[in-house]
Amino acid sequence: MNIEKIEIKEGIVKNLNDRFCRARIVILTDYKGLNVAAMNSLRRKLKQEDIEFQVVKNSLLTRASQNSDVEHIKDYFKGPSAVVFGYNDTIVPAKLLTEFIKEKENENFKIKVGVMDGKVIDFEAIKVMASLPSREALLSSMLSVLKGVPTSFVRVLNSIPQEFVNVIMAIKEQKESTE
Repeated sequence: MNIEKIEIKEGIVKNLNDRFCRARIVILTDYKGLNVAAMNSLRRKLKQEDIEFQVVKNSLLTRASQNSDVEHIKDYFKGPSAVVFGYNDTIVPAKLLTEFIKEKENENFKIKVGVMDGKVIDFEAIKVMASLPSREALLSSMLSVLKGVPTSFVRVLNSIPQEFVNVIMAIKEQKESTE
């Protein structure tokens, strides 16, 4: 093997390792049986969400995973492997991949395993993640809950003087009726 090829492979390994370290979630997939059109369709869907998808040789994956959380899943680097890198959101990649698998012509596409925050996640955990609402939806519902707390607090505070006035009025009416 000549020096130029070795330098190219070292560059690929270094680039992959950097991406492994930066990614919030890494999902390893098996693309066997997927045609080129389906693969390009998946790449476009992922790219729209700033998610990367790359087919990589297992030997390069093994070398690149060293000193990263992805090293925990090196035993899964067998057969045709493609890696999905999610940098911003951990739920969107899981959602897009599970939706892609549900399409009839993509039934051969498989999710092998993933790594998120240093923890190995299997296909079932990724399916559960895919069923969760997106980050924006979760933040929106949390904001509505937080917005409701001060409103309820103001209502409670407002009811105290109102109740006091009602008690005073009742005492006044009672005194007027006894006179």
